[in-house]
Parts: sequence; structure tokens; C-alpha cells
Amino acid sequence: MDTGKIIGWREWVEFPDWGIRMRAKADTGARSSAIDCAEITALPGDRVRFTVRLDRKQKKLVTLEDVVRVRKHVRSSTGHGHDRIFVETTLRLVGVEKRILVSLVCRRTMIHRFLLGREALNGDFLVNSAVDHWATPRKPLRRT
Repeated sequence: MDTGKIIGWREWVEFPDWGIRMRAKADTGARSSAIDCAEITALPGDRVRFTVRLDRKQKKLVTLEDVVRVRKHVRSSTGHGHDRIFVETTLRLVGVEKRILVSLVCRRTMIHRFLLGREALNGDFLVNSAVDHWATPRKPLRRT
């Protein structure tokens, strides 16, 4: 029985559908995954435009459009509930590609721009919480 690929509590992930790569925090305490958005705009036809912050300094921003897959009421780590928009995309990590739901939310005050929740981890990844960057390098790879 395959138990999944081991990853550290923080890894680099790719979203090939969006052409972006960013550092993620694996959070087994969070049910869903969340990406940091500077702006979220509902569009006609159940679509959404959102601007993703790729770094904490807010110097790297990318604006994307996608189909709204679901709208859910989510309770944050502080215990407060918020309505969130979820989009679906492909996650690539350690040679594994899978479709995941991602909530669009402002994480400006958080250290990590992307939170990888249990639903995305389930069945494919085991998190070694003692290790930072088990499967990917600490420094970002240079793209040529």
C-alpha cells in the first residue's frame, strides 16, 4: 500500500494552470487550502478575477481569472466565519499532480502566501512536521 510522498511542513508548489510557483505551508489542521489574494472581483457567468500575492513584500503580483467552483462558509483559525469563493486548479508537488479546490482570501498578515490543507494532502502526501523543505529546495529554483 502506497502511503504517500513525504513532504516537510513548508515546500515549494506549482500551479501549472496559472503558471505560478510559490512557497506553501502544509497545514494538517486546516481542512481547505487557501491562497493570498490582494483583490477578488466577481465577474458575470460565475467567474472571478483575483490578484495573487506571490511574496510577503507584495512586489510579485499576478492577476488571474477562473470559474467559481463553490462558495462556502469557512471558519478561520481565529474562529470567525467568512463566506469564501473557491476555484479549482492543478497542484504539482514532488512529481504528484492533482486537482484541488483553493479558497481565495486575504492572507496579507500571515507569513505564508499559500496554505495547503488536509483535503489537498489527503491520499498523496505525508507531512513530516519536524522538517522544513523535505522534498523541495529551501531557495527558489531559477527559471531560465
